[in-house]
Amino acid sequence: MIDAEKIRQDFPILQKKLGNKPIVYFDNACMSLKPKQVVEAMNRYYYEFPACGGRSMHKLGQKVTEEVNNSRRTLKKFFNAEKEQEIVFTKNTTEAINLVANSLDFKKGDVVLTTDKEHNSNLLPWQVLSKTKKIRHMVLKSAPDNTFDIGLFEDALKKERVKLVSMVHTSNLDGVTIPAEKVIKSAHKHDALVMLDAAQSVPHKEIDVKRLDVDFLACSSHKMLGPSCGLLYGKYRLLEKMQPFLVGGDTVSDTTYESFKLENPPEKFEAGLQNYAGIIGFAEAADYLLKIGKRNIEEHEQELNKIITEGLGSNVGIIGPQSPEQRSGIFSFNIKGMDSHEVALMLDESSNIMLRSGYHCVHS
Repeated sequence: MIDAEKIRQDFPILQKKLGNKPIVYFDNACMSLKPKQVVEAMNRYYYEFPACGGRSMHKLGQKVTEEVNNSRRTLKKFFNAEKEQEIVFTKNTTEAINLVANSLDFKKGDVVLTTDKEHNSNLLPWQVLSKTKKIRHMVLKSAPDNTFDIGLFEDALKKERVKLVSMVHTSNLDGVTIPAEKVIKSAHKHDALVMLDAAQSVPHKEIDVKRLDVDFLACSSHKMLGPSCGLLYGKYRLLEKMQPFLVGGDTVSDTTYESFKLENPPEKFEAGLQNYAGIIGFAEAADYLLKIGKRNIEEHEQELNKIITEGLGSNVGIIGPQSPEQRSGIFSFNIKGMDSHEVALMLDESSNIMLRSGYHCVHS
């Protein structure tokens, strides 16, 4: 059971008023607000040890390295990964997906299978690779009710030589969640790897990468009460084989004018100075969510989605399944006869209700 009023006290922005009215923030699928615990953890870096990690032997540098290692351990626990070294810090989900797209050994004719409602972050990398490496990008159509078509998916695995299944776990467009366990099990039967774009599922559901047996998982801290930061989870044996697409400081143990020796994962994928404050804040956000309880969050969101669905007028059209239980924490809608941007501006200007309008990076 969630005590919403108690949680609200942790968010200083929600104590403010604009035009003498409280803020109603419904844009969490794009960027979630940050509780004071996360901001304080980040400020601790800037106030107490604002130095380089992984390089400098002085006390401040050692403290940064220690804090980053602690964050990696926290996120290993959060996802139930096998090793800390399976957690690679990135700028965001987009960079994590691009890391896999550019570091896996793709050959001409390899098939990458996605859904028909991917965010541009999990669409454009495969379109680029279809031109540069001549892979085949195949789009799996949704079922007539807009849910995942497992039969069509299994048919594609039988007919095609699929190298990678790269799919959005929970759609930011309509909140539909694919049956990840079935998808992964079927893909592995056909020797295909699986990557989940979990940007919209990680903050809202219990995700255990060992139980799922997923090969890669990408997510963003800024959608789960944290700062602008992200990560890629990858099975260690796969990360070991992959070549980094971004290299530089801290990715190598030695260089000469003619050669170099790469570090082991995850360091070989974390080029240059990192967002240390962001990494520390990421772990704090994960801890905050664990204390509330992922199952509590999921149940609370379903109840909210049910309330708004039942209160709709006939002129409001829902994007996605009609059942609120199938839409997770997402509620996308249109109002007949009105432009979506007009609706968003009207709600913001009249009542400080803040939401997102437009294509949501799902133009296709």
